[in-house]
Amino acid sequence: MIVTPDLTYLDGALEPGLAIHVEGDRITAVTPATGPGHLRPHVFMPGAQDLQVNGGGGVMLNSAPTPDTLRTMAAAHRALGTTAILPTVITDRPAVIDAAADAAIEVNGEPGQLGLHIEGPHLAPSRKGTHDVNLIRPLDRTTLATVERLRTAGLTVMVTLAPERADPALLAELVATGAIVSAGHTAADADEARAAFEAGVSNVTHLYNAMEPMASRAPGLLAATILSEVPFGIIADGIHVHWDMLRIALAARPRQDRAYLVSDAMATVGGPDHFDLYGQTIHVRDGALVNAEGSLAGAHIDMLTSIRNVHHHAGIPLSQAIAMATDIPRAVLGLPPQVAASGEILSDYIMLDEGLALLPPDQINRTMP
Repeated sequence: MIVTPDLTYLDGALEPGLAIHVEGDRITAVTPATGPGHLRPHVFMPGAQDLQVNGGGGVMLNSAPTPDTLRTMAAAHRALGTTAILPTVITDRPAVIDAAADAAIEVNGEPGQLGLHIEGPHLAPSRKGTHDVNLIRPLDRTTLATVERLRTAGLTVMVTLAPERADPALLAELVATGAIVSAGHTAADADEARAAFEAGVSNVTHLYNAMEPMASRAPGLLAATILSEVPFGIIADGIHVHWDMLRIALAARPRQDRAYLVSDAMATVGGPDHFDLYGQTIHVRDGALVNAEGSLAGAHIDMLTSIRNVHHHAGIPLSQAIAMATDIPRAVLGLPPQVAASGEILSDYIMLDEGLALLPPDQINRTMP
């Protein structure tokens, strides 16, 4: 099969006039197009990669930390154009986090599974968001042991914590495991943030949200991150972050390849309009997920919608928007791009129509002569 898209995302750019040669589910070659192919989508691109996924398809990892939950989450997001996820377990009892780790180890290597993101419980209570304050605790050896077990099993691990509340010696041990340590749900000021970056904190979780706001005399972790080369994730639903603030954060960065999209998706993505978390029922209302306290409880958005949002509402070039959902998050995990001109071409690709919506398999089949 030969696909001749209007635009092909290749090596960080959108290229016209290319033919994608496909055998089965694998790309075998990319050549100049000499005529119309069997398929003619508007955009041909790698599947999105999401580093913060709490749930999907009606299930939450915290509520049922099992291999089947991880498979259901991956399948729900794959149907929406995200071909790989970093499942996320949020603040909970050690037994729940350990069960999530066991599940991640069991599905390691299966399609769509990138490892495990442990978000909490080592957070700042003042910036807890929807996390249960009664379960928040300082960084301890219980979490270190879980991370070491995951790393020994060969998994990629991200740990979100408030660096100002972590014992420096324990933080150094956590960094030494090879886990990606990310600052989030934090009250750190700018000096504490820069000290954390020097100590090996190498990422920031959902920029703007669950951190101190930036002020003229108090730049905080927010400004320290924006002015650094430390990567950050950002939720592009127009609810968590205003489009102007997103544009400011990207424009002020010394490098444009250090910001990426995350969904922070909950069970409602690819599932019903409600779910339970910490004994509360969370509903989708006007596109937002809000708990009983009025805090945002994750997001009801997928990665392709996020791409469209930053392109249409924040004026980000489409090639950069795609990079923010593909190459950049993979680089944060130390992984290569999915599609490269060198010939090392992987099989997880998707096709979009002119509205940048996913072309489902049945529609793709109808376009074939």
